[in-house]
Amino acid sequence: MLKLSDINTIECDEDASPEELACALQRAINSLEAWKFQGSMGRSMMRAIEAGHCMLGLEATKNYYGANIPSRTDVLPSTLGSREWVVNHMGEEWAQMIEGV
Repeated sequence: MLKLSDINTIECDEDASPEELACALQRAINSLEAWKFQGSMGRSMMRAIEAGHCMLGLEATKNYYGANIPSRTDVLPSTLGSREWVVNHMGEEWAQMIEGV
C-alpha cells in the first residue's frame, strides 16, 4: 500500500538513504496507484526499474497515459523489470530487500 511518507521520500526527502528511496519506490510500484499519477512519480519509478534498483510490480497495470505496465512475471527473466534484472544490477541481497516491502 502506498503511504504518504513514501511519496514524501520519493518526491522531496534529500536525506533518504538509497535503500529507503528504493523501498519507497518499490512500494509505489507495487501499489499500482502511483502509476496513475501524472509526471515525476512515473518517471522516478521507471528510472529505478531501468537502473535495476526496483522491479516491476506483482500485477500489470496502466499508467496515467494508458500505456501498459507489465508485471514482473510478464517479462522474461533477466530483462528490464524482472527480479533477475535487479539481481544482476544490485545483487541478491538488494533484490530480497525490495521484494520484501
